Amino acid sequence: MTKYFIGITTLIISVLVFNQCNRKANATNSGVENHKTAKLISMEKNGITLTEFYAPETFENASILQSMNASMEELDNNIISLNFSTTNYKLGEQTNRTSIKNCANAVDGQHIHCIVDNQPYNALYKDSAKVKTLSDGQHIVLSFLSRSYHESIKNKNAYTLTSVITGKSRYTARYAAPDLTSPMLFYSRPKGEYKGDDTKAVLLDFYLVNVDLSKDGYKVKAEINGNVFMLDKWCGYFIEGLPLGENTIKLTLVDAKGKKVEGAFNETERKIKLSN
Repeated sequence: MTKYFIGITTLIISVLVFNQCNRKANATNSGVENHKTAKLISMEKNGITLTEFYAPETFENASILQSMNASMEELDNNIISLNFSTTNYKLGEQTNRTSIKNCANAVDGQHIHCIVDNQPYNALYKDSAKVKTLSDGQHIVLSFLSRSYHESIKNKNAYTLTSVITGKSRYTARYAAPDLTSPMLFYSRPKGEYKGDDTKAVLLDFYLVNVDLSKDGYKVKAEINGNVFMLDKWCGYFIEGLPLGENTIKLTLVDAKGKKVEGAFNETERKIKLSN
């Protein structure tokens, strides 16, 4: 049992090192560096408008590191204990919202989005947290820096991607190391229920790992209440014109031919609610 636990620990450390060494592949997604000169695109279908935007503060030098220190008992109960270290980014502060549309904003300020197996994210406002998984087994954990209005920081050092095995099944089962090098699309926003003025401009945001978007290459296919928008830039988008009530958002990573890219997280459908 001791050898097996050491093996798991070694795997997690290896993944952390691998993640740090390979972030350059994600550094220039969709011209983040050229946001100031980018021509903003707006698309409209059946009364729903999707408009790209670039935040006034890019936080190009912000970074995050993550470590796990869960006890054996916590792992038995599918609890992951996380510690974070951030540089050039302060959790709890309000992000500059000059020149962007009014949208839902966290009163507790800037935070971390922690996504386990592409499930709805946990918003973490401090540098340590305990996150519960939905089941025993091997899990992929993505954590990234988020502005107070929930848009992700999209630079090469603003995220961590790791794996961890939880639950008592880890004592008996043998899990192959997950592939953390393939193209991955993680759903982030919108999420939950929006009320009042927050319904006017709803943030659409997602996180890409190991893949760039382009006009002639990979794209994100966004289906909003059945209306299809093909996105070839990794940036935040505002959705306007959504009706009150339930709305359906579906995101799919597709290749240059429009075919879904294989991967457990590359197609996600969520429902949100808008009310007065």
